[in-house]
Formats: sequence, structure tokens, C-alpha cells
Amino acid sequence: MTGRTRRVEGTKIVQRRAVPAVLTAALLLTAGCSAESSDGADPSGTDRGASPASTAPQSSPAGSPTEQAPPAKGSVKVLRTVATGLNSPWGLAPLPGGDLLVSSRDEATITRVDAKTGKKTELGEVPGVSPSGEGGLLGIALSPDYASDHMVYAYFTSASDNRVVRMLYDEKKPSGEQLGAPDTVFRGIPKGVIHNGGRIAFGPDKMLYAGTGESGDTGLSQDKKSLGGKILRMTPDGEPAPGNPFPDSPVYSLGHRNVQGLAWDGKQRLFASEFGQDTWDELNAIEPGGNYGWPEAEGKGGGSGFRDPLAQWSTDEASPSGIAYAEGSVWMAGLRGERLWRIPLKGTRAAADPQAFLEGEYGRLRTVAPAGGDKLWLVTSNTDGRGDAKGDDDRILELEVE
Repeated sequence: MTGRTRRVEGTKIVQRRAVPAVLTAALLLTAGCSAESSDGADPSGTDRGASPASTAPQSSPAGSPTEQAPPAKGSVKVLRTVATGLNSPWGLAPLPGGDLLVSSRDEATITRVDAKTGKKTELGEVPGVSPSGEGGLLGIALSPDYASDHMVYAYFTSASDNRVVRMLYDEKKPSGEQLGAPDTVFRGIPKGVIHNGGRIAFGPDKMLYAGTGESGDTGLSQDKKSLGGKILRMTPDGEPAPGNPFPDSPVYSLGHRNVQGLAWDGKQRLFASEFGQDTWDELNAIEPGGNYGWPEAEGKGGGSGFRDPLAQWSTDEASPSGIAYAEGSVWMAGLRGERLWRIPLKGTRAAADPQAFLEGEYGRLRTVAPAGGDKLWLVTSNTDGRGDAKGDDDRILELEVE
């Protein structure tokens, strides 16, 4: 759609419709296929019943009368700054012992942060990453069998696509050499200067979920054969997961613009945040096979066949990236919005209006992750070349929430 205004994480640019990064034929999936944010090129700016190991989570009610909603109003207390001096941090993966792994989008490195002292130890650089625009080394996640296999998964932009790899993390090796060679698990996700998605997470069913973007080509979002503008669900080896809504396909939901947040509540229900264009950013309750409307719909009221978001924001209030579930609410990090949003839930509906915290105090917020109980980890994003930087580095904070 030549000349259509596209919002880019707090910046508007006019861009021609991108040519799909991967032809549809190349996106057809075969067994064993090893197949952002709206960050832009402009630097200005359930209980489920079935076996969780093999079956997709099923649709769940919006909220039964027995479900208790948290208080309408909550609170956030910053307990401490865990670490500073980070460069373009993106993904965060808490280790079993309490330390944190953090990825650098632009440096393509993974660093271990001592959660008590803030000491940083670089594991190594991930080969094959091609940082550009919103692309680079994005989300990271630990294998569901990390205690025995020590595998770290990463979603990154290569020279030709976005892909998921896994690497052995060997703590006994010297700093900078602790990551093994990447094994490509899944390839062929469309790449672009914008809208690369990038969040990955293992669900309660031990399947790997990935949020993708449409790479600037809006037509991909409604194309079930394309991997762009989707939430994907696959086995740890990159196969379409058993129980997926479309036969022999990793596509779990479609009609997304740019998904960068994934989280599950206490009943194994999946939620996802995504960037709108110029009007509405969204938090969605994800159902298998659900169509979330882009590019035909943005925000609520999309019409028949499309699922409405459970909450929406004007684009200058949010530009959402990571989300986490804690204390009965989804917590959503805002980039352009420079604030942390609390969305109290009753089932898959918002129990009260979203509430904002930390507005403008720490600049752009990229990732939020559970830290156990009423604690969260929060990662800033002021060195990614977008917006107005709040200092010359980024940090990890520990929060107490309710």
C-alpha cells in the first residue's frame, strides 16, 4: 500500500509496501524444517485436561463466576537496580539459580548477570546474526529440559530471514566462549527493517511459542501459509506442535501486526501484546486458530471473524513489547509510552481499566519477566537508537508489584 503511514515504535515513517522477504513457496513447511517492535529504521523517534506435553491448549471461558479478580488498583515499588551498562538489551531468561541471561540486539551477544551483585559475564557472540533496523538478536528462552541439556534458544535476524536456534551453554569454558555453535531449529520467518517480532517462550505444555511480525508487508498476516504476522507453536525441535489448529503447520494464531510479548496466566491461558499502526496497540487473549484482524482491523470492533483485544491503548501511550503475568494481572512494558502497564484480569477479560506506573522515570521499557511471587524483572531500552535516550546505557530493575 504505497504511501500508507506506518508507525514505528514512536516514530512515523512513510514506506512502500515491502516485498515479502521469503516467497510463499519457500514458506511451505516440511518435517524437520529449521524455519520488531515496531522499532523503525528512523532513529529519531488452564487447566487444559489433555497431556500438556503433546496437545495444544484448548479454548477457555472468558472468566467463570468462581474466578477471583485482583484489586482494581495495584502498586509498583522499585526495589533496586540490578545491573547497568547494558547495550540494546532485548531478551531476558532467568536461570534456575537466580541469575539472568540477557541478549543484546545490536551486539548479538548473550550476557549473564549476577542477580545479587550485578556482575556481567559475556557468554559469547551468536554467529549468523545480522543486526539492522529492528532486527538482530532478539528473544531468548531456556529449554524446558535446561537442567539436563543446558540449551539456550534464541530468535534472531539473519541475512536472509528470522530464525530460531539453540546453543549449548557451558559454564566451565572461559568467558566469551561459553556458547556452543547454534543449531537451527526453525527458519524462514520473513525479515524486514521493521516488524520482526522476536519474542519466544516455552509454554506450560513445553512447546515453543514465537511471536512474529509481518515485516512491513501487511498481506502476510492473513496468509495462513506465511509465517509473518503470526504466533507460532512448535516442538523444541522445530516441528509443528501436535494439536495445532492448522494441519502440519506451526501457525497457532494469525492476523497479527508485530507480536513482542507472550505470557501465560495461572490457568495456562496465553496472552500476547502487539503493536498497532497509528491508532491502537493491543493486548490479546490468544485462542488456537484465532484471527486478530490485521490489516483489516486495528483495535476493537473489527467485525465478524476477528477477535477483539481485551485492552487497547493509543500508540503514544504504549508501543508494547514484553509482558509478564503476576499477582492476577498482566504487566506490559511500553517503549514509546515509557511506562509499565498493569492489566488486572478475570479470566480472559480485563477486570478493571489498565493502570500505568513508572511513567517517564526510566525511559523506554522493553522486557518484563516474572521473578517469583510478587516480583518482576524489568529491562529498559534506551540504547536502541529510538526515542529520546534517558542516559547512555540500559539497566535491569527488580520490582515488587501487587
